[in-house]
Amino acid sequence: MNPLRELKIGLKTLAMRSFVRGLTLTRDPVATVLGRTALADPYPHYERIRARGEVSRHLVGLYLTAGHGTAKSVLRDPRFGVEPAVDHVGVDWNIDAGDAERLAHPMEQSILTMNPPEHTRLRRLVAPWFTASALREFTPRAQEIVDNALDDLVARPRFDLVTDYASRVPVEVISALLDIPAADRFQFARWGSVLAGTLDGIRTLSERRAVHRTVSEMTEFLSYLLARRRIGHGDDLVSRLAHTEPGEGGVRELVALVGLLLVAGFETTVNAIGSGALRLMGDTELRAALLDDSELAAPIVEETLRLEPPVQFTLRKALEPVEVAGQELAPGAMLVVLLAGANRDPLMFPDPTRFDPTRANVREHLAFSVGAHYCLGAGLARITATAALDGLFRRRPDLAPAGTVRYKQTRNIRGCSAIPVEAAGARISLGRS
Repeated sequence: MNPLRELKIGLKTLAMRSFVRGLTLTRDPVATVLGRTALADPYPHYERIRARGEVSRHLVGLYLTAGHGTAKSVLRDPRFGVEPAVDHVGVDWNIDAGDAERLAHPMEQSILTMNPPEHTRLRRLVAPWFTASALREFTPRAQEIVDNALDDLVARPRFDLVTDYASRVPVEVISALLDIPAADRFQFARWGSVLAGTLDGIRTLSERRAVHRTVSEMTEFLSYLLARRRIGHGDDLVSRLAHTEPGEGGVRELVALVGLLLVAGFETTVNAIGSGALRLMGDTELRAALLDDSELAAPIVEETLRLEPPVQFTLRKALEPVEVAGQELAPGAMLVVLLAGANRDPLMFPDPTRFDPTRANVREHLAFSVGAHYCLGAGLARITATAALDGLFRRRPDLAPAGTVRYKQTRNIRGCSAIPVEAAGARISLGRS
């Protein structure tokens, strides 16, 4: 660890925090949304940004859109690309000598921060496991995991829905898909929580060190896993990757790719299950409708994803001069696509704040993005969340919140960190902390 380097990073972090805090004090909605503090309710701020125009330019040089049509067009436009994480996050997670050649950050050194052709090459390696036909074959296994989790909860009058269920099911599902033991699911959940927070950048040096520990643990675990599969003859996803000839990124690119599959899809699905369960517990008519018709579970998941998308916004970089909604963007210009704002665009979704799973266009939300970076695990997330919500209320229709509902203290990743529940009839206390 280099003390001088640590000091420079600390001073840079302090300066950035002070700058953002100053902008936030101006009550500017862009600074509020992109600031360092998680918002209890970010959605009114997205509406204020939308009121500025289809595409608006902020004083720090960023462009933003909360329009569904514009967001969809930009995400599909090959004239836009993603920014390498080191450039837009501005954080060096490497601390010890050799980290730059050893560690593989699954959120920042994988296809999330790659443009074609590297992105296309790596995505094609894992795409066969996420096709519609492959997921149909896998669905019974996902349902079995849901049933087993519910068997363990059926006799418990009180539990935390996030820790004991919403986190458990997706971890075991992705572990089954990757053919790795889910016994360490609490460790996987911790990794996911820490790494998802890196999308917000860095707030303190202690946070940087915590991320470093997590990336070190994951790199060691997944490197060993790939090495073991390389000497075997398995036909699972990880085994196939292990026998793939690495590109210029070497084995680290495969480690980061497996890490992304393990962490990113898990974090998204946990939040979708938690938000959907919270909605159903608060709406007796909706819950009754679900109990009458299991087919309603899938559109409930879609409407949950629209109104409470686990990923709130994403960033795109203009790769060449491009005009968007009358705004001329120069090469290198950065455009923030407010996915959560686009999902509440009244031009696309009439009465956008109303929860309505019967909408004709219920699947037209952008929670999973679109275009080249459309979420690879979207189908698996849908299957898992649908089975989890339908199974939960079919087995435990009496559930109700039984304490303070806590939200994750992150801006870009939105979801509950705790939902204490118990049998209906107990005193209900809903709140945020």
